Amino acid sequence: MTEDEAASAAGVEQGSRNLLMRVIAAAVLAPSAIAIAYAGGWLWLGLVTLAAIGLYVEWLTIVGARTPRAMAAGIVTLFGAAVCLEIGRIGAMYVIIALGVIIAALLSPHRRGWAALGGCYAFAALVASVVVRLDQTYGFTALMFILLVVWVTDIGGYFAGRGLGGPKLWPRVSPKKTWAGAVGGFAASLVVAAGFFAFDPNKGDPQLMLKMGPLLLLGAVLSIASQFGDLFESAVKRRFGVKDSSHIIPGHGGLLDRLDGFVAAVVLAAIFGFLRYGADGVGRGLMVW
Repeated sequence: MTEDEAASAAGVEQGSRNLLMRVIAAAVLAPSAIAIAYAGGWLWLGLVTLAAIGLYVEWLTIVGARTPRAMAAGIVTLFGAAVCLEIGRIGAMYVIIALGVIIAALLSPHRRGWAALGGCYAFAALVASVVVRLDQTYGFTALMFILLVVWVTDIGGYFAGRGLGGPKLWPRVSPKKTWAGAVGGFAASLVVAAGFFAFDPNKGDPQLMLKMGPLLLLGAVLSIASQFGDLFESAVKRRFGVKDSSHIIPGHGGLLDRLDGFVAAVVLAAIFGFLRYGADGVGRGLMVW
């Protein structure tokens, strides 16, 4: 066996191991996340808050602005924002977030602008994830819609990209992503949206077919947002010469590597749902047409 053949075989073996680790990690984490999302309340708030803290710490690490004081300020602010969300003090939450982002950035000795951007990123992920779930009637359904669109976009893109190959999507930022993968993930998101339509309990509604278009469009837009979120995180890592945000999730890298698409999708979904039905009806704004 030549050196090139040996290197190719080693690469295939490494890829197979990585895929196996990804599958095992997803099989453990996905059902747990769904169960906690279904429970809602403090459980979901706690999970989202911990995830937001992880996103913030990984961001500071990537951009080289991580210090104990900056991390402490950001973590305290995230906890404060979470408590305000739970008790309905939205105005106080915005004040805490604004002050926290400024203070944490000032406590970072380097790249304060990047540190502030990381704070905004983590807070947006926290607020959007909680606000979508707040809707007592449609919150869980809307959250599952977003999660499934993001997951199948990632899975469809992974297998379509590996199976079909072809031109690269943005080689300077993410050398492994292809146009075939982007289209495959997009198509998978439409299947999810169609599935939600197929299981609509109001089968006798004469306007049911008219509702399918907006739901498909929503799935398509969230899929595109998810892919842009992935590319954004890849661009940040490329800017600072980092391969993975961390190694906390076997086969997936860090929380930023795993949640970048979800953050973009859930923030966009929360804004859209809020514009349609307000803060208490974000889920309804996404799922009722």
